[in-house]
Amino acid sequence: RAPPVAPMLSKGEETIPTGGGWLYEPKWDGFRAIVFVDDEVHIGSRNSLPLERYFPELVEPLRSALPKGAVVDGEIIIATSRGLDFDSLQMRLHPAASRVNKLAAETPSTFVAFDLLGRDGESLMERPLSERRALLVETLTPSDHVVITPQTEDEAEAAVWYEKFEGAGLDGLVAKRPDARYEPGERRWVKIKHLRTVDVVVGGFRVDKGGTGVASLLLGLYGDDGTLHFVGHTSGFAAKERREILATLLPMAGESFAHGRTPGGPSRWSKGKDPEWTSVRPELVCEVAFDHMQGPRFRHASRFLRWRHDKAPDDCDFSQLERPGDFDLGGVVAALASQTSRK
Repeated sequence: RAPPVAPMLSKGEETIPTGGGWLYEPKWDGFRAIVFVDDEVHIGSRNSLPLERYFPELVEPLRSALPKGAVVDGEIIIATSRGLDFDSLQMRLHPAASRVNKLAAETPSTFVAFDLLGRDGESLMERPLSERRALLVETLTPSDHVVITPQTEDEAEAAVWYEKFEGAGLDGLVAKRPDARYEPGERRWVKIKHLRTVDVVVGGFRVDKGGTGVASLLLGLYGDDGTLHFVGHTSGFAAKERREILATLLPMAGESFAHGRTPGGPSRWSKGKDPEWTSVRPELVCEVAFDHMQGPRFRHASRFLRWRHDKAPDDCDFSQLERPGDFDLGGVVAALASQTSRK
């Protein structure tokens, strides 16, 4: 069994760091994974849970792409002509092997490698990133299912990636120091994510564990037909605010998402958390910040900014959202797969 390795992490910044001394990579939005290749291939999740049973189509390509003794950090994605398909990734976490195998054939995944942590049984984590990158390119043989992430030291090219790749569903950029060693579990890299704001309608809430305040607000936007659709949630209020918001919302209990998309029940990630929520009349508006949309909803939790008592709920529709230009990520992945290793 491969030993667990906690992946190195990133801290968020609002702008792309410049001034030289940085290496830039696209920020892939998939499942983080560390791959160990020996007699068997082990794919460990961010929490060191085995992923190879959910992505069986990656096992043999990883075995062919990497020599025994290799340890590689990367991301599992499903790339399509419409961009990253995170919903299809989540569908893989299914207990039935027959279902997983069917999905693997229909929507095959790709492993995007971005760091080489070990080779020939030797740890490379104390070596500088620039050296690990060169060894990764030397060691890994790209294929349709295993590729190496693009990397640049050119600030202008990184800025183009930041804008262009958003249309394919990528989060933004990750900036790394070329002389840095690999530090498991530490936030030494810098991530720069897209951030936009939108006015949304409060359509419901979930109560915190103590039952004295809100845990999160459930947010909606109106479609062209005047139907309110659930788009995501926001949380992170202070204790006093949670109590005050709950006191405001309790008398407003009523119908909101009855005819549109509603907040779902527990997911495979929810670990049994209570999915119950209370619907409220769509009367309150707030402004939130979000990184990007996954289809018709926020990909991640949004950040509460302020109440908008001056704005009518009916004005909160999808037309507020500026859609980034479409970008065929499948073409990028195919180009990466066609690379030949530089020995």
